[in-house]
Amino acid sequence: MLWLKWLHIVFMVTWFAGLFYLPRLFVYHAMSEDAPSRERFKIMERKLYYGIMAPGAILTLAFGLWLWLGYGPWGYWIHAKLALALMLIAYHLYCGKLLKDFAHDRSVKSHVWFRWFNEFPVLILFAAVWLALFKPF
Repeated sequence: MLWLKWLHIVFMVTWFAGLFYLPRLFVYHAMSEDAPSRERFKIMERKLYYGIMAPGAILTLAFGLWLWLGYGPWGYWIHAKLALALMLIAYHLYCGKLLKDFAHDRSVKSHVWFRWFNEFPVLILFAAVWLALFKPF
């Protein structure tokens, strides 16, 4: 069971690294004023989303599901953690929509909006780790 937890945590860290960095790239992309910079950001964003974030998300969820189904019963805290995971999936997919908007040069949000958007996964991380460690209910 420990190796499953280890894999779940390793891929969660990978996923969160992307969730923290992609919106930061969006900040810089929204601030860029020249075509070469915008094209460079498009490449970086695409590679991060599809090469790191998506595999990290899939493997995090797969190993989390394996832990959940294989090693229950769990307390009610797991329901809260699953709700957080669903919010994170929605955030991830919304990042994909924003990525496509940038790829087609139709993003209308400001760099300030992206700075605030970048803070959401921090809240989810704090809550998910707290639930996993303390299992409050």
